[in-house]
Amino acid sequence: MNRAISAIYFIALNILMALLSGCASTRLVDTQVNSFAPQVVAAGASYQFERLPSQLVDPVGQAKLEKLAEQALAKVGLKRQNGATLSVQVNAVQRQEYSYNPSGVNIGWGLGWAVGHGSIGISNRGPLFPGLGERPIYWRQVSLIIRNAAGSVVFESHASHEGVWADSDAILAAMLDAALKSFPTPPSGVRRVNIEIPR
Repeated sequence: MNRAISAIYFIALNILMALLSGCASTRLVDTQVNSFAPQVVAAGASYQFERLPSQLVDPVGQAKLEKLAEQALAKVGLKRQNGATLSVQVNAVQRQEYSYNPSGVNIGWGLGWAVGHGSIGISNRGPLFPGLGERPIYWRQVSLIIRNAAGSVVFESHASHEGVWADSDAILAAMLDAALKSFPTPPSGVRRVNIEIPR
């Protein structure tokens, strides 16, 4: 009987470890997406990037963002080509804030004299390490607009995400994938798109 119970515990422990290791190898980028497709973009169509005057200020950063967008667009069958009839504008906005985590470490101490009882009490009177409960929160938004040769918008998508990860390139790549989910005929309205990426 003891061997049977031990075997069950052993199997359960292995299953739990497998689940935990699987969870630890990926992370979920949950993105709010809102897409519009007034015209259907033909499969395998070619495009070129178009930059706004404000995007010319940081050509290195914009080129890096366009490279991430190129990879996402390739996944939905679009090809980058100079002189293409379709033009793509891609933009990203990022903001870092600090959020207080009430479940963080809040170790403190205090000494007091209890009047009438003649005893010394030790209590929690505040954090021993101020600021340890704060953590950075990153808010990001990407926008992708595709226009035809006449300048009319044929596809538009916006994706936003808030999370604790600082590696912008990996998060922006996942957000661009989310923005192009169900391309070229996405559902209407704001929706949540989950993309799993490696840790």
